[in-house]
Amino acid sequence: MSLRNNGRLSRREILKALSMCAAGSATLGPLLTGCRDGLNTPAALEQLGGVRQARLDGKPRFLIVVGAVGGASIIDSLLAVRASEAGANAAKLNTFADSQVQLVEGSPFRAVKVDSPQLGNIPVPVKTDQLPFVRKYKDSMLVATSVGTSVNHVIAQKRSLTGNNAWRGRTLQECVALQYGAGFPIPNVNMGNSGFSERGTDNTLPAHCYGEVVANPSLWPLGLDGMKGIKDLPSREVVALARSVRNSLDAQSVFGKTFDDAAALELWNEQRTSGQAALEVQDLINRLNVLPDQPPKTPLSEYGLSSSPDAEKLRAVFPNYLTDPVEGQAALAFLLLKNRVSVTVTLGPSFNMAVTPSYQVTNPPLAFDFSHNDHRSIQAFMWSRLMDTIDKLIGLLKSEPFDSSGESLWDRSLIYMATEFGRTRTREGATENFGTGHDLNNGFMLLSPMVRGNTVLGGVDPSTTLTYGFDPRTGAPEPGKMASNEADIFSGILTAMGVDTSGSGLPDASAFVRT
Repeated sequence: MSLRNNGRLSRREILKALSMCAAGSATLGPLLTGCRDGLNTPAALEQLGGVRQARLDGKPRFLIVVGAVGGASIIDSLLAVRASEAGANAAKLNTFADSQVQLVEGSPFRAVKVDSPQLGNIPVPVKTDQLPFVRKYKDSMLVATSVGTSVNHVIAQKRSLTGNNAWRGRTLQECVALQYGAGFPIPNVNMGNSGFSERGTDNTLPAHCYGEVVANPSLWPLGLDGMKGIKDLPSREVVALARSVRNSLDAQSVFGKTFDDAAALELWNEQRTSGQAALEVQDLINRLNVLPDQPPKTPLSEYGLSSSPDAEKLRAVFPNYLTDPVEGQAALAFLLLKNRVSVTVTLGPSFNMAVTPSYQVTNPPLAFDFSHNDHRSIQAFMWSRLMDTIDKLIGLLKSEPFDSSGESLWDRSLIYMATEFGRTRTREGATENFGTGHDLNNGFMLLSPMVRGNTVLGGVDPSTTLTYGFDPRTGAPEPGKMASNEADIFSGILTAMGVDTSGSGLPDASAFVRT
Protein backbone atom coordinates (compact mmCIF):
# COMPACT_ATOMS: atom_id res chain seq x y z
CA MET A 1 0.00 0.00 0.00
CA SER A 2 1.42 3.39 -0.95
CA LEU A 3 0.58 7.02 -0.30
CA ARG A 4 0.30 9.64 -2.96
CA ASN A 5 2.51 12.75 -2.78
CA ASN A 6 -0.20 14.65 -0.91
CA GLY A 7 -0.15 12.04 1.86
CA ARG A 8 -3.70 10.78 1.13
CA LEU A 9 -4.83 7.32 0.08
CA SER A 10 -6.64 6.72 -3.18
CA ARG A 11 -10.22 5.41 -3.16
CA ARG A 12 -8.99 1.94 -4.20
CA GLU A 13 -6.43 1.91 -1.37
CA ILE A 14 -9.02 2.97 1.21
CA LEU A 15 -11.35 0.18 0.11
CA LYS A 16 -8.48 -2.30 0.22
CA ALA A 17 -7.57 -1.14 3.73
CA LEU A 18 -11.18 -1.45 4.90
CA SER A 19 -11.43 -4.95 3.52
CA MET A 20 -8.23 -5.93 5.32
CA CYS A 21 -9.57 -4.45 8.54
CA ALA A 22 -12.85 -6.34 8.13
CA ALA A 23 -10.83 -9.51 7.68
CA GLY A 24 -9.34 -8.97 11.13
CA SER A 25 -6.10 -7.10 10.41
CA ALA A 26 -4.57 -6.10 13.75
CA THR A 27 -2.22 -3.68 12.02
CA LEU A 28 -4.66 -1.55 10.04
CA GLY A 29 -7.59 -1.47 12.42
CA PRO A 30 -6.20 1.19 14.77
CA LEU A 31 -5.09 3.28 11.81
CA LEU A 32 -8.61 3.52 10.45
CA THR A 33 -10.52 3.98 13.70
CA GLY A 34 -8.31 5.10 16.56
CA CYS A 35 -7.60 8.76 15.84
CA ARG A 36 -9.65 11.85 15.08
CA ASP A 37 -7.46 12.64 12.06
CA GLY A 38 -7.95 9.15 10.65
CA LEU A 39 -5.46 8.07 8.01
CA ASN A 40 -3.27 11.16 8.23
CA THR A 41 -1.97 10.68 11.78
CA PRO A 42 1.82 10.33 12.11
CA ALA A 43 1.39 6.82 13.53
CA ALA A 44 -0.81 5.78 10.62
CA LEU A 45 1.53 7.22 8.05
CA GLU A 46 4.50 5.50 9.65
CA GLN A 47 2.85 2.09 9.76
CA LEU A 48 1.57 2.46 6.21
CA GLY A 49 5.09 3.21 5.02
CA GLY A 50 4.23 6.77 4.05
CA VAL A 51 6.68 8.79 6.17
CA ARG A 52 8.88 9.62 3.19
CA GLN A 53 6.06 10.83 0.93
CA ALA A 54 4.20 12.69 3.67
CA ARG A 55 7.29 14.70 4.56
CA LEU A 56 8.03 15.92 1.05
CA ASP A 57 7.14 19.58 0.62
CA GLY A 58 8.82 20.34 -2.69
CA LYS A 59 11.67 22.26 -1.06
CA PRO A 60 15.28 21.06 -1.14
CA ARG A 61 17.00 19.51 1.84
CA PHE A 62 20.75 19.48 2.29
CA LEU A 63 23.07 16.60 3.17
CA ILE A 64 26.53 17.28 4.60
CA VAL A 65 28.77 14.23 4.83
CA VAL A 66 31.80 14.54 7.12
CA GLY A 67 34.21 11.70 6.35
CA ALA A 68 35.98 10.80 9.60
CA VAL A 69 38.94 9.14 7.91
CA GLY A 70 40.69 6.39 9.84
CA GLY A 71 38.00 5.04 12.15
CA ALA A 72 36.21 7.37 14.57
CA SER A 73 35.40 5.22 17.60
CA ILE A 74 31.94 5.86 19.02
CA ILE A 75 32.97 4.53 22.45
CA ASP A 76 35.57 7.32 22.63
CA SER A 77 32.83 9.90 22.44
CA LEU A 78 29.06 9.69 22.70
CA LEU A 79 28.86 6.09 23.93
CA ALA A 80 31.93 5.96 26.18
CA VAL A 81 32.02 3.37 28.98
CA ARG A 82 33.11 4.13 32.55
CA ALA A 83 35.48 1.72 34.28
CA SER A 84 32.97 1.18 37.10
CA GLU A 85 30.40 -0.01 34.55
CA ALA A 86 32.70 -2.64 33.02
CA GLY A 87 33.51 -4.29 36.35
CA ALA A 88 36.33 -6.83 36.33
CA ASN A 89 36.95 -6.31 32.61
CA ALA A 90 37.64 -2.58 32.88
CA ALA A 91 41.45 -2.81 32.90
CA LYS A 92 41.46 -4.99 29.78
CA LEU A 93 39.06 -2.90 27.70
CA ASN A 94 38.93 0.59 26.27
CA THR A 95 37.13 2.09 29.24
CA PHE A 96 37.70 5.45 30.89
CA ALA A 97 38.19 6.52 34.46
CA ASP A 98 34.79 7.59 35.72
CA SER A 99 35.93 11.20 36.00
CA GLN A 100 36.80 11.26 32.27
CA VAL A 101 33.28 10.32 31.14
CA GLN A 102 30.77 13.06 31.83
CA LEU A 103 27.09 12.21 31.87
CA VAL A 104 24.78 14.58 30.03
CA GLU A 105 21.69 15.55 31.97
CA GLY A 106 18.45 14.29 30.41
CA SER A 107 20.32 12.47 27.67
CA PRO A 108 21.60 8.99 26.77
CA PHE A 109 24.82 10.53 25.47
CA ARG A 110 28.20 10.71 27.16
CA ALA A 111 30.99 13.29 26.80
CA VAL A 112 34.68 12.44 27.10
CA LYS A 113 37.29 14.68 28.71
CA VAL A 114 40.96 13.88 28.01
CA ASP A 115 44.15 15.56 29.19
CA SER A 116 47.21 13.99 27.54
CA PRO A 117 50.80 15.29 27.52
CA GLN A 118 51.24 14.60 23.81
CA LEU A 119 49.51 13.57 20.60
CA GLY A 120 50.76 10.06 19.97
CA ASN A 121 54.52 10.53 19.66
CA ILE A 122 54.08 14.17 18.61
CA PRO A 123 54.96 16.57 21.47
CA VAL A 124 51.64 18.42 21.30
CA PRO A 125 49.51 18.50 24.48
CA VAL A 126 45.93 17.29 24.05
CA LYS A 127 43.21 18.83 26.22
CA THR A 128 39.70 18.06 25.04
CA ASP A 129 36.22 18.32 26.53
CA GLN A 130 33.23 17.14 24.47
CA LEU A 131 30.60 18.23 26.98
CA PRO A 132 29.83 21.73 25.60
CA PHE A 133 29.24 20.30 22.10
CA VAL A 134 27.04 17.45 23.32
CA ARG A 135 24.97 19.72 25.55
CA LYS A 136 24.52 22.20 22.72
CA TYR A 137 23.35 19.70 20.10
CA LYS A 138 21.92 16.72 21.99
CA ASP A 139 18.35 17.52 20.98
CA SER A 140 19.34 17.39 17.30
CA MET A 141 21.67 14.42 17.68
CA LEU A 142 21.11 10.74 16.95
CA VAL A 143 23.63 7.91 17.32
CA ALA A 144 22.97 4.66 15.47
CA THR A 145 25.16 1.73 16.40
CA SER A 146 26.59 -0.29 13.55
CA VAL A 147 28.32 -3.42 12.42
CA GLY A 148 30.15 -3.07 9.12
CA THR A 149 31.42 -5.60 6.60
CA SER A 150 34.98 -4.47 5.88
CA VAL A 151 38.04 -3.24 7.75
CA ASN A 152 39.70 -2.01 4.56
CA HIS A 153 39.77 1.78 4.64
CA VAL A 154 38.63 2.51 1.09
CA ILE A 155 36.06 -0.28 0.84
CA ALA A 156 34.52 0.50 4.23
CA GLN A 157 34.44 4.24 3.51
CA LYS A 158 32.47 3.67 0.34
CA ARG A 159 30.12 1.22 2.04
CA SER A 160 29.32 3.83 4.66
CA LEU A 161 27.96 5.91 1.76
CA THR A 162 26.19 3.15 -0.20
CA GLY A 163 24.96 1.04 2.71
CA ASN A 164 27.01 -1.75 1.14
CA ASN A 165 25.22 -1.33 -2.21
CA ALA A 166 21.84 -1.16 -0.49
CA TRP A 167 20.15 0.60 -3.43
CA ARG A 168 21.72 -0.26 -6.77
CA GLY A 169 25.10 0.96 -5.51
CA ARG A 170 24.02 4.59 -5.23
CA THR A 171 25.71 6.80 -2.66
CA LEU A 172 23.70 8.84 -0.19
CA GLN A 173 24.88 11.98 -1.95
CA GLU A 174 23.69 10.71 -5.33
CA CYS A 175 20.27 9.86 -3.89
CA VAL A 176 19.91 13.35 -2.43
CA ALA A 177 21.11 14.97 -5.66
CA LEU A 178 18.56 12.92 -7.60
CA GLN A 179 15.75 13.97 -5.25
CA TYR A 180 16.58 17.65 -4.87
CA GLY A 181 19.41 18.59 -7.23
CA ALA A 182 17.71 19.20 -10.57
CA GLY A 183 18.22 22.85 -11.48
CA PHE A 184 21.14 23.37 -9.09
CA PRO A 185 24.41 24.33 -10.84
CA ILE A 186 26.55 21.62 -9.17
CA PRO A 187 24.24 19.54 -6.98
CA ASN A 188 26.85 17.16 -5.53
CA VAL A 189 30.25 18.59 -4.53
CA ASN A 190 32.69 16.15 -2.97
CA MET A 191 35.74 17.41 -1.09
CA GLY A 192 36.28 14.11 0.71
CA ASN A 193 39.17 11.71 0.46
CA SER A 194 39.76 8.16 -0.67
CA GLY A 195 36.58 6.04 -0.57
CA PHE A 196 34.53 9.00 0.62
CA SER A 197 35.15 10.71 -2.73
CA GLU A 198 34.17 7.76 -4.93
CA ARG A 199 30.97 7.73 -6.94
CA GLY A 200 28.48 4.88 -6.74
CA THR A 201 27.98 2.10 -9.25
CA ASP A 202 24.55 3.00 -10.66
CA ASN A 203 25.37 4.33 -14.13
CA THR A 204 21.72 4.99 -14.97
CA LEU A 205 21.49 8.15 -12.88
CA PRO A 206 21.43 11.59 -14.54
CA ALA A 207 24.94 13.04 -14.80
CA HIS A 208 24.18 15.84 -12.35
CA CYS A 209 23.84 13.30 -9.51
CA TYR A 210 27.49 12.29 -9.53
CA GLY A 211 29.95 14.10 -7.30
CA GLU A 212 32.15 16.92 -8.55
CA VAL A 213 35.46 16.20 -6.85
CA VAL A 214 37.23 19.24 -5.38
CA ALA A 215 40.87 18.94 -4.33
CA ASN A 216 41.52 22.49 -3.11
CA PRO A 217 38.39 24.27 -1.81
CA SER A 218 40.02 27.69 -1.58
CA LEU A 219 41.25 27.74 -5.18
CA TRP A 220 38.58 25.65 -6.93
CA PRO A 221 36.09 28.54 -7.42
CA LEU A 222 38.67 30.33 -9.58
CA GLY A 223 38.16 27.65 -12.23
CA LEU A 224 34.41 28.15 -12.58
CA ASP A 225 34.64 30.72 -15.35
CA GLY A 226 36.61 30.32 -18.57
CA MET A 227 37.05 34.04 -19.12
CA LYS A 228 37.04 36.02 -15.89
CA GLY A 229 40.35 36.54 -14.16
CA ILE A 230 42.41 36.77 -17.35
CA LYS A 231 44.04 40.08 -18.21
CA ASP A 232 43.59 41.71 -21.61
CA LEU A 233 40.96 39.19 -22.64
CA PRO A 234 38.86 39.92 -25.76
CA SER A 235 35.20 40.69 -25.26
CA ARG A 236 32.84 37.92 -24.18
CA GLU A 237 31.19 38.06 -27.62
CA VAL A 238 34.52 37.37 -29.35
CA VAL A 239 35.30 34.50 -26.99
CA ALA A 240 31.82 33.07 -27.56
CA LEU A 241 32.41 33.19 -31.33
CA ALA A 242 35.76 31.42 -30.91
CA ARG A 243 34.10 28.73 -28.81
CA SER A 244 31.39 28.25 -31.42
CA VAL A 245 33.96 27.80 -34.19
CA ARG A 246 35.92 25.35 -32.03
CA ASN A 247 32.82 23.27 -31.34
CA SER A 248 31.93 23.19 -35.03
CA LEU A 249 35.43 22.10 -36.06
CA ASP A 250 35.50 19.44 -33.36
CA ALA A 251 32.22 17.99 -34.60
CA GLN A 252 33.59 17.81 -38.16
CA SER A 253 36.85 16.15 -37.15
CA VAL A 254 37.51 12.45 -37.64
CA PHE A 255 37.35 11.95 -33.88
CA GLY A 256 34.07 13.86 -33.60
CA LYS A 257 32.43 11.92 -36.42
CA THR A 258 33.68 8.56 -35.17
CA PHE A 259 32.42 9.00 -31.63
CA ASP A 260 29.50 11.37 -32.21
CA ASP A 261 27.06 8.97 -30.52
CA ALA A 262 29.30 8.12 -27.54
CA ALA A 263 27.67 9.00 -24.22
CA ALA A 264 30.92 10.37 -22.79
CA LEU A 265 31.42 12.74 -25.74
CA GLU A 266 27.80 13.86 -25.64
CA LEU A 267 28.19 14.74 -21.95
CA TRP A 268 31.48 16.56 -22.64
CA ASN A 269 29.90 18.63 -25.41
CA GLU A 270 26.91 19.46 -23.25
CA GLN A 271 29.11 20.54 -20.35
CA ARG A 272 31.29 22.87 -22.42
CA THR A 273 28.37 24.47 -24.25
CA SER A 274 25.13 24.97 -22.33
CA GLY A 275 26.66 23.65 -19.10
CA GLN A 276 29.58 26.07 -19.16
CA ALA A 277 27.34 28.99 -20.00
CA ALA A 278 24.98 28.13 -17.15
CA LEU A 279 27.87 28.11 -14.69
CA GLU A 280 29.46 31.33 -15.91
CA VAL A 281 26.24 33.31 -15.70
CA GLN A 282 26.03 32.39 -11.99
CA ASP A 283 29.26 34.33 -11.30
CA LEU A 284 30.40 31.52 -8.99
CA ILE A 285 34.03 32.52 -9.48
CA ASN A 286 33.32 35.48 -7.22
CA ARG A 287 30.37 34.32 -5.12
CA LEU A 288 32.25 31.26 -3.83
CA ASN A 289 35.59 32.97 -3.38
CA VAL A 290 36.84 33.20 0.22
CA LEU A 291 40.22 34.73 -0.71
CA PRO A 292 40.68 38.41 0.18
CA ASP A 293 41.66 41.11 -2.30
CA GLN A 294 45.13 41.47 -0.86
CA PRO A 295 47.91 42.58 -3.24
CA PRO A 296 50.46 41.35 -4.01
CA LYS A 297 49.55 37.91 -2.65
CA THR A 298 45.98 37.72 -3.98
CA PRO A 299 45.37 40.81 -6.13
CA LEU A 300 41.80 39.95 -7.09
CA SER A 301 40.74 43.40 -8.31
CA GLU A 302 43.76 43.55 -10.58
CA TYR A 303 42.25 40.63 -12.47
CA GLY A 304 38.66 41.83 -12.32
CA LEU A 305 37.69 39.49 -9.49
CA SER A 306 36.21 39.98 -6.03
CA SER A 307 35.53 38.09 -2.83
CA SER A 308 32.24 36.56 -1.77
CA PRO A 309 30.07 38.93 0.30
CA ASP A 310 30.46 36.35 3.09
CA ALA A 311 34.22 35.99 2.71
CA GLU A 312 35.23 38.22 5.60
CA LYS A 313 32.84 36.44 7.96
CA LEU A 314 34.09 33.03 6.84
CA ARG A 315 37.74 33.99 7.24
CA ALA A 316 36.95 35.03 10.83
CA VAL A 317 35.19 31.72 11.58
CA PHE A 318 37.77 29.59 9.75
CA PRO A 319 41.04 31.55 10.04
CA ASN A 320 43.14 28.57 8.86
CA TYR A 321 41.11 28.04 5.68
CA LEU A 322 44.24 28.08 3.51
CA THR A 323 46.39 25.73 5.58
CA ASP A 324 43.79 23.48 7.23
CA PRO A 325 41.92 21.66 4.43
CA VAL A 326 38.91 20.90 6.65
CA GLU A 327 38.39 24.57 7.50
CA GLY A 328 38.63 25.46 3.82
CA GLN A 329 36.14 22.74 2.96
CA ALA A 330 33.67 23.87 5.62
CA ALA A 331 33.83 27.47 4.37
CA LEU A 332 33.13 26.38 0.79
CA ALA A 333 30.39 24.00 1.96
CA PHE A 334 28.52 26.90 3.55
CA LEU A 335 28.78 29.02 0.41
CA LEU A 336 27.65 26.15 -1.82
CA LEU A 337 24.51 25.63 0.25
CA LYS A 338 23.75 29.30 0.87
CA ASN A 339 24.06 30.20 -2.80
CA ARG A 340 21.95 27.20 -3.86
CA VAL A 341 24.79 25.74 -5.88
CA SER A 342 24.62 22.29 -4.25
CA VAL A 343 22.23 20.13 -2.23
CA THR A 344 24.94 17.85 -0.86
CA VAL A 345 28.55 18.49 0.09
CA THR A 346 31.20 16.11 1.42
CA LEU A 347 34.21 17.15 3.48
CA GLY A 348 36.65 15.71 5.98
CA PRO A 349 40.30 15.29 6.89
CA SER A 350 42.78 13.25 4.90
CA PHE A 351 45.59 10.94 6.00
CA ASN A 352 48.05 13.81 5.52
CA MET A 353 49.44 15.84 8.38
CA ALA A 354 48.33 19.48 8.45
CA VAL A 355 50.15 22.30 10.29
CA THR A 356 49.26 25.99 10.50
CA PRO A 357 51.85 28.73 9.83
CA SER A 358 52.24 29.04 13.62
CA TYR A 359 53.26 25.37 13.68
CA GLN A 360 50.06 24.20 15.31
CA VAL A 361 49.14 20.63 14.34
CA THR A 362 45.59 20.56 13.00
CA ASN A 363 45.66 17.05 11.56
CA PRO A 364 47.95 14.24 12.69
CA PRO A 365 49.32 11.78 10.14
CA LEU A 366 46.66 9.16 9.24
CA ALA A 367 43.96 11.18 11.04
CA PHE A 368 41.90 8.79 13.23
CA ASP A 369 44.01 5.86 12.06
CA PHE A 370 47.01 7.22 13.99
CA SER A 371 45.20 5.35 16.79
CA HIS A 372 47.47 2.47 15.82
CA ASN A 373 50.16 4.52 17.57
CA ASP A 374 48.22 5.94 20.51
CA HIS A 375 44.50 5.41 20.59
CA ARG A 376 43.35 7.57 23.49
CA SER A 377 44.97 10.91 22.59
CA ILE A 378 44.33 10.58 18.82
CA GLN A 379 40.65 9.78 19.20
CA ALA A 380 40.20 12.67 21.63
CA PHE A 381 42.05 15.10 19.36
CA MET A 382 40.24 14.09 16.16
CA TRP A 383 36.77 14.04 17.73
CA SER A 384 37.44 17.50 19.12
CA ARG A 385 38.70 18.69 15.74
CA LEU A 386 35.61 17.56 13.85
CA MET A 387 33.17 18.63 16.57
CA ASP A 388 34.70 22.12 16.47
CA THR A 389 34.37 22.33 12.68
CA ILE A 390 30.80 20.99 12.74
CA ASP A 391 29.86 23.45 15.50
CA LYS A 392 31.12 26.39 13.45
CA LEU A 393 29.38 25.17 10.30
CA ILE A 394 26.07 24.68 12.10
CA GLY A 395 26.38 28.19 13.54
CA LEU A 396 26.70 29.59 10.03
CA LEU A 397 23.78 27.54 8.73
CA LYS A 398 21.59 28.68 11.65
CA SER A 399 22.37 32.30 10.87
CA GLU A 400 21.25 32.00 7.25
CA PRO A 401 17.51 32.07 6.43
CA PHE A 402 16.34 29.38 4.03
CA ASP A 403 13.46 31.43 2.71
CA SER A 404 10.76 33.78 4.00
CA SER A 405 9.09 30.97 5.96
CA GLY A 406 11.29 31.56 9.01
CA GLU A 407 13.31 28.40 8.52
CA SER A 408 17.09 28.57 8.53
CA LEU A 409 19.41 26.57 6.32
CA TRP A 410 20.15 24.41 9.35
CA ASP A 411 16.46 23.52 9.71
CA ARG A 412 16.70 21.70 6.38
CA SER A 413 20.18 20.19 6.73
CA LEU A 414 21.53 16.89 8.00
CA ILE A 415 25.14 16.19 8.95
CA TYR A 416 26.29 12.58 8.72
CA MET A 417 29.64 11.90 10.35
CA ALA A 418 30.61 8.86 8.33
CA THR A 419 33.54 6.64 9.17
CA GLU A 420 34.81 3.34 7.89
CA PHE A 421 34.85 1.23 11.06
CA GLY A 422 35.51 1.24 14.80
CA ARG A 423 38.64 0.27 16.70
CA THR A 424 39.57 -2.85 18.66
CA ARG A 425 38.60 -2.75 22.34
CA THR A 426 41.46 -4.39 24.22
CA ARG A 427 44.36 -2.83 26.11
CA GLU A 428 46.91 -4.07 28.63
CA GLY A 429 46.90 -3.32 32.33
CA ALA A 430 44.62 -0.26 32.35
CA THR A 431 47.25 1.78 30.50
CA GLU A 432 46.25 5.12 29.01
CA ASN A 433 48.78 4.67 26.20
CA PHE A 434 47.75 1.86 23.88
CA GLY A 435 47.26 1.24 20.18
CA THR A 436 44.22 -0.22 18.42
CA GLY A 437 43.42 -1.98 15.18
CA HIS A 438 40.35 -1.96 12.95
CA ASP A 439 37.05 -3.43 14.15
CA LEU A 440 33.70 -3.85 12.40
CA ASN A 441 31.77 -2.80 15.52
CA ASN A 442 31.02 0.93 15.88
CA GLY A 443 28.34 3.62 15.52
CA PHE A 444 27.52 6.78 13.55
CA MET A 445 26.60 10.30 14.65
CA LEU A 446 23.83 12.20 12.85
CA LEU A 447 23.00 15.84 13.52
CA SER A 448 19.85 17.50 12.22
CA PRO A 449 16.57 19.07 13.29
CA MET A 450 15.01 16.39 11.05
CA VAL A 451 16.27 13.34 12.99
CA ARG A 452 14.90 11.94 16.22
CA GLY A 453 17.06 13.91 18.60
CA ASN A 454 18.54 12.93 21.96
CA THR A 455 18.37 9.32 20.79
CA VAL A 456 20.64 6.30 20.74
CA LEU A 457 19.51 3.53 18.41
CA GLY A 458 21.13 0.40 19.80
CA GLY A 459 23.42 0.47 22.79
CA VAL A 460 26.69 -0.70 24.35
CA ASP A 461 27.36 -3.81 26.39
CA PRO A 462 29.66 -2.42 29.16
CA SER A 463 31.17 -5.84 29.85
CA THR A 464 32.64 -5.94 26.32
CA THR A 465 32.31 -2.28 25.19
CA LEU A 466 30.80 -3.64 21.96
CA THR A 467 27.72 -2.00 20.52
CA TYR A 468 24.57 -3.99 19.75
CA GLY A 469 21.78 -3.44 17.27
CA PHE A 470 18.22 -2.12 17.08
CA ASP A 471 14.99 -2.42 15.15
CA PRO A 472 15.24 0.25 12.40
CA ARG A 473 11.47 0.69 12.25
CA THR A 474 10.61 1.03 15.93
CA GLY A 475 14.01 1.91 17.35
CA ALA A 476 13.74 -0.81 20.00
CA PRO A 477 17.18 -1.94 21.22
CA GLU A 478 18.11 -5.54 20.45
CA PRO A 479 20.86 -6.65 22.89
CA GLY A 480 22.94 -9.39 21.35
CA LYS A 481 22.17 -8.34 17.77
CA MET A 482 25.55 -8.17 16.01
CA ALA A 483 24.51 -8.59 12.37
CA SER A 484 25.58 -6.05 9.77
CA ASN A 485 23.09 -3.18 9.49
CA GLU A 486 24.65 -0.95 6.83
CA ALA A 487 21.40 -0.85 4.84
CA ASP A 488 19.47 0.29 7.93
CA ILE A 489 21.76 3.30 8.43
CA PHE A 490 21.58 4.16 4.73
CA SER A 491 17.78 3.94 4.72
CA GLY A 492 17.49 5.93 7.94
CA ILE A 493 19.44 8.86 6.56
CA LEU A 494 17.42 8.95 3.34
CA THR A 495 14.18 8.67 5.31
CA ALA A 496 15.13 11.64 7.49
CA MET A 497 16.08 13.55 4.33
CA GLY A 498 12.64 12.94 2.82
CA VAL A 499 14.06 11.07 -0.16
CA ASP A 500 11.51 8.97 -2.03
CA THR A 501 12.81 5.38 -1.87
CA SER A 502 9.80 3.72 -3.51
CA GLY A 503 10.82 0.48 -5.16
CA SER A 504 14.25 0.49 -3.57
CA GLY A 505 13.68 -2.49 -1.32
CA LEU A 506 15.30 -0.61 1.57
CA PRO A 507 14.22 -1.50 5.11
CA ASP A 508 11.72 0.72 6.89
CA ALA A 509 13.90 3.01 9.01
CA SER A 510 11.22 5.22 10.55
CA ALA A 511 13.08 5.18 13.89
CA PHE A 512 15.51 7.78 12.56
CA VAL A 513 12.89 10.44 11.87
CA ARG A 514 11.72 13.18 14.23
CA THR A 515 7.97 12.85 14.68
